Amino acid sequence: MVCYFATFRTDQAILNVPRLYPYSWHLVISDFDKALLGMAGVTFLRYAGQTVLRVTGNGINKFREQNRQFFTAARKTTPSCNINCKIRRAAFLFSIPYLSHEAYKRVHSTTIVHALDKAEDVLEQADYLYSCGETEKLYPLLLRYQNSNDAEYLWRLARASRDLSLLSNITAEEKKRLTFEAFEYAKKALENNEASFAAHKWYAVCLSDIGDYEGVKVKIGNSYIIKEHLERAIELNPKDATSIHIMGHWCFAFAELPWYQRKVAAMIFASPPTATYEEALAFFLKAEEVDPNFYSKNLLMLGKTYMAMKDKESAVQWLSKARDYTPHTEEDKEVNKEAVELLKNLIA
Repeated sequence: MVCYFATFRTDQAILNVPRLYPYSWHLVISDFDKALLGMAGVTFLRYAGQTVLRVTGNGINKFREQNRQFFTAARKTTPSCNINCKIRRAAFLFSIPYLSHEAYKRVHSTTIVHALDKAEDVLEQADYLYSCGETEKLYPLLLRYQNSNDAEYLWRLARASRDLSLLSNITAEEKKRLTFEAFEYAKKALENNEASFAAHKWYAVCLSDIGDYEGVKVKIGNSYIIKEHLERAIELNPKDATSIHIMGHWCFAFAELPWYQRKVAAMIFASPPTATYEEALAFFLKAEEVDPNFYSKNLLMLGKTYMAMKDKESAVQWLSKARDYTPHTEEDKEVNKEAVELLKNLIA
């Protein structure tokens, strides 16, 4: 494989960065804004599961990360990615948030990433395309591996199928097909690697999605299963703030469940799913503890939870943080707007 190298200067070092594919700039630096200068649209890639040369004060240290699954949530929208995506809003009950934050994570060290083999190359290219929102290129790339038994391909394919279903140019019929397809890939990923926290997370997400087509009764009936897989994802990777955040959403949804849906739940279960705002709050705070300021929606949900608990002072504090969060994605902009409106109502 031929590698091309580009050189970028930072305050710390001069880096030779391998270019493995036409789309694959493998650059992660401590000051993300500097990386963007002269290179609009360059985004973060996963840095786990690679051989990494880390530039430190003591020189260059070589190490190999073992966990390959850190960047497992949704997309980043950059100036170079012409994606017109809308935040998905479910009509009722528990819905998974859009999750557009993880591809914008900041990594606080200077690294040079080298692919190790063909499988590594494909996953690196897939994660790059995902990080800049190139869903329509990512999906066919991963679709080649739909018959694979490797969970690393399969949960990514589930995620890509779901992301494709959310694009505004997708028809209702195609969206439904992709939603159920995503679930099948997530299910297969889980069957092949029960120890993959990402497989558990995306199984939970996709199971919630198909409930939108199967009615309130099925959606509520799946709620316990969704919770179990989120809990398992958190158990396998307690540092994954996104799984913790989604668990908070689960609790918040059942805490504010309308009376008529409570009646449906009581018909399905002898002991229907219940949760409190206090439980939701604990998960949102834990996510913030694990990865401070990682997601604008987590800040917003903290504010909304405190509102539901009648704690105006704390609600204003977190909603102000959500309002002031620097937007990187369309979802961030929507969060800013909602926070502004909620603050107006609180302060009025």
